[in-house]
Amino acid sequence: MPKSSTSTPRRKRQWGAERSTRPLSVVHDRPSDAKITWGRLAILATVLAWLGYLIYTIMRQFLNNGTEGFRFTTEAISYVVVLTFLTFSALMYLVARQGALQRFRDHVRVPRAELDSHFTDHDGSITVLVPSYSEEPAVIRKTLWSAVLQEYPSMRVVLLLDDPPFPTDPRVAETLEISRGITAEIQDALAEPRSRFTDRLLLCEILCIDGAPASPDAVRDLAADYRWAASWLRQMAADEALDDHVDVFFAEQVIGGLADDLAVTAAALETAATEQASLPASRILELQRRLTWIFSAELETFERKKYASLSHEANKAMNLNAYIGLMGGSYIRENSPNGTILRPAPSDTQAEIVIPDSEYLLTLDADSLLLKDYCLRLVFLLEQPDNERVAVTQTPYSSFRGAPTRIERLAGATTDIQHILHQGMSYYGATFWVGANAVIRKRALEDIVEVETVGGFDVRRYVQDRTVIEDTESSIDLGTHGWTLVNYPERLSYSATPPDFGSLIVQRRRWANGGLLILPKLWRQMRERRRGGHPLRLLEVLLRVNYMASITWASLGLVFLLVYPYDSRLLSPVVVLAALPYFLAMGSDLRYCGYQYSDILRIYGFNLVLLPVNLAGVLKSIEQSITSKKIPFARTPKIKNRTASPVLYVLTPYLIVAFSVLTFWRDVNAQNWGNAAFAAFNALLGTGSIIANIGIWNSIVDVNVSMTRWLFVERKPKASRTAVASLSPASPDWRAVLYHGSLDGTPAVAPAAAPSTVLVPTRRSAR
Repeated sequence: MPKSSTSTPRRKRQWGAERSTRPLSVVHDRPSDAKITWGRLAILATVLAWLGYLIYTIMRQFLNNGTEGFRFTTEAISYVVVLTFLTFSALMYLVARQGALQRFRDHVRVPRAELDSHFTDHDGSITVLVPSYSEEPAVIRKTLWSAVLQEYPSMRVVLLLDDPPFPTDPRVAETLEISRGITAEIQDALAEPRSRFTDRLLLCEILCIDGAPASPDAVRDLAADYRWAASWLRQMAADEALDDHVDVFFAEQVIGGLADDLAVTAAALETAATEQASLPASRILELQRRLTWIFSAELETFERKKYASLSHEANKAMNLNAYIGLMGGSYIRENSPNGTILRPAPSDTQAEIVIPDSEYLLTLDADSLLLKDYCLRLVFLLEQPDNERVAVTQTPYSSFRGAPTRIERLAGATTDIQHILHQGMSYYGATFWVGANAVIRKRALEDIVEVETVGGFDVRRYVQDRTVIEDTESSIDLGTHGWTLVNYPERLSYSATPPDFGSLIVQRRRWANGGLLILPKLWRQMRERRRGGHPLRLLEVLLRVNYMASITWASLGLVFLLVYPYDSRLLSPVVVLAALPYFLAMGSDLRYCGYQYSDILRIYGFNLVLLPVNLAGVLKSIEQSITSKKIPFARTPKIKNRTASPVLYVLTPYLIVAFSVLTFWRDVNAQNWGNAAFAAFNALLGTGSIIANIGIWNSIVDVNVSMTRWLFVERKPKASRTAVASLSPASPDWRAVLYHGSLDGTPAVAPAAAPSTVLVPTRRSAR
């Protein structure tokens, strides 16, 4: 069994990080009636506190003192607006978590036997698409294995490598070759169990053809097969290199969890045989098929950038779209000066590439892991009679426990909180597709596809790439066409969280970018649904607006509160009362997810240092709305070494703390005690967050790197004389001329998209 390996050192565990790697339970704990009741009271208290502040403080000031001048009036209006938006976001948090609590209370897990029975004669197939760009091979390998070991009757797993196919850097080329070989490596590893259980299934089908109950010996043989499969998986887990907490999760939960489940089934079968129990032949067949399903997935690797006829736009959405657009077709390769072109194969020609179609798609990020029956349970949900118009179902991903750094632990805490909120949004029909993992009905994507012609080739966009949060925009597109989305109320998927401040900047800046651009589509959807007689519910609209735009008003509102010295008469203890239910509920949710109540304060400081990152994402959205220029997809780095942070995002948290200290000193002298307390609170938590999550020494290093980077210039490789000669106007590439034609009498030159494809024929013709 091959070992996973890494060339980078293990990340050092920080003080204050997590020790336990034990994940939360798959099925959520059932909330008590008291917890649900307190949740309702928290919503009521928030609304009443906001109304109380509005009436008691604002109205009293205006009634007693009049407008008092333009400045006070402006301050009062702006303060109420900021407070209203922040209270609205807190209220939406409470509403969403209330929906989650009710879903967790009502959820009943489907028994395993019902799943096996449902899929006995199942004809539908599923294709797992794993888009990857510059990922470490060890990360890709774990993700592919978690997909391959899904228990599904007919599954194809496709690695969509989006790296440049012809790298010049030897180290990059070596890593790419390793990534290309992963699917073949896994296919070879599966050969033995696949062959064994395929033969055993054939024999079982012959023995059970008369429908008679299985004999005790047949049950023991089946138990032995389960024991063998569990032993094979445990040996695989034992051979894994455990370099970090994700490796531990992969070995213990993905591989070991499946092995343990098979071992328990084996023990149950052995007990049934000992007790001479009569098991129906149909159940024996179902159990034998399960072993075959586990080890029968097909794998392949596809690279769209090898083909000039496919889009090369630098984002995950177009990587997915390129392959989905080819599904169900047969193709031949055709060489051109631009590179290889995929043409539909004529009926009388042998196809070189055949890409089967599929009823369902599973999109899975290359840093995500699935637990064993993710596909079975989610497809079972889609195939229930009431869910015919459900396009996407998913389990919003949870974080890997045992994070070695404090910032990864906090990022994981916010991820687990978001899992709860996404589950609650499904209660109100406001589900958003979370791109890390999802099972998608392909027919729904066909409904929202947009086709355009670029360079003579059709480009199909199933998933919109206008923004870098393509999953959010596609959720609105599906809703406009009458489809719905549902979150499955269990924890069946996990994804990596950024381990350092530099990688967190990349992720959170991307998350903050795009929501404002998608809002007009929501208004369009509201009009379409109202016109069709199926208007959106008010709570659904409010939750969707908050999801897409809250990061904008929360960031801008916090800036106002930090910077502007509001009149002390506008401050009131009622403001604290309005925020108190939100913080108490979040503390309860953190405890529910296995964290500490005091993490509320750490998350506040965490969000404080992320303020410039969120603002940068918001400003990028505004820039994109003005320029209409697409923003390249920025991949979150997943490396074991630290990612350097841009100097702007390193220094701004220090400036926030310094300004808060200055504000505190100024307000103390002015005896403005409310503002002074708020400034001291921000300075204290901001300082703690800088020390814990960024680090003083790391800040110095990152500033030094940013300031000195311009001194170093990467040496570019020299162009070969042959290449220069081949591009000379005196000796044009005849293939390029015949393919591209000419412009104003000047021979056209092929783009340098695939130099190895263009230059090799040129050298041959020169000879």
